[in-house]
Amino acid sequence: HSVHSSEKPFTCSDCGKSFKTSSTLTIHRRIHTGEKLFPCSECGKSFTTSYNFIQHQLIHSGEKPYSC
Repeated sequence: HSVHSSEKPFTCSDCGKSFKTSSTLTIHRRIHTGEKLFPCSECGKSFTTSYNFIQHQLIHSGEKPYSC
């Protein structure tokens, strides 16, 4: 199956939203389950995705990866 295909064969049984990959569906399902696998050791806040967790960590480090 093609990378550029519009086919989305993986469907969420809770809300009906469809995804191209099973891994994307798995991440989406965390919205419904409330599962948050990425806890911050600084403040205790938890995140459903590693991306959101990494973005959050910038708050504590003071790092500003983007310039105006």
